[in-house]
Amino acid sequence: MDIPRIFTITESAHRIHNPYTPEKLAVLGAALRLKAGMRILDLGSGSGEMLCTWARDYGIIGIGVDMSTLFSEQAKQRAAELGVVDKVAFIHNDAAGYIADVKVDVAACIGATWIGGGIDGTIELLEKSLCAGGIILVGEPYWLQLPPTEEAARGCHAGSIADFRRLPDLVAHFHDLNYDVVEMVLADQEGWDRYEAAKWLTMRRWLEANPDDDFAKEVRDQLTTEPLRYVTYSRKYLGWGVFALMAR
Repeated sequence: MDIPRIFTITESAHRIHNPYTPEKLAVLGAALRLKAGMRILDLGSGSGEMLCTWARDYGIIGIGVDMSTLFSEQAKQRAAELGVVDKVAFIHNDAAGYIADVKVDVAACIGATWIGGGIDGTIELLEKSLCAGGIILVGEPYWLQLPPTEEAARGCHAGSIADFRRLPDLVAHFHDLNYDVVEMVLADQEGWDRYEAAKWLTMRRWLEANPDDDFAKEVRDQLTTEPLRYVTYSRKYLGWGVFALMAR
């Protein structure tokens, strides 16, 4: 069980696998008013930066679930680096369908809502692990402006324009699901640039170290096309944010 290899190559040097900077992650933690002993479940936890830094800064107790072997191991290493191995645990498993044994104060899926087949299914899944009065965190893309063509949408790695909503429509959708939006922290351009551009150097270094790998052509093709794709499409049309929700 693992994620496609291209992601474990392009994002192998990332600590945060979304357009957040460490500063934005800290802003989110402060916005949620976290307290020592609060339990957090993170489905699709990546390399564990959110749970590890919040355990260090706030004393939360966290469980992260991710199907990437590499990222799960990096998360455990990060917990050791920050001295929080007694507060966080990382499980290498498919997050789809995962329900915590003990109810949590915050249930999160930050940028991986495909585990529930989309926003609606993911919120329904997270709710099963949440204690009464708890907070759901959902990280999701949205259109800064609607792409003019389906080709432009695909240039943002969307299947179609219909895959994402504009920000007002996304917030309205949360309301339609009978949730209050109680906080949001949106990624900025610097976060997008750091998330995307950092992949390019990682790919170049990987190619230099692995010229004869069977996967080298795919990595080479992606390095050739990704910078122009990003600055032409995603940088112009695509936003991303984390939304804190509480059931009405």
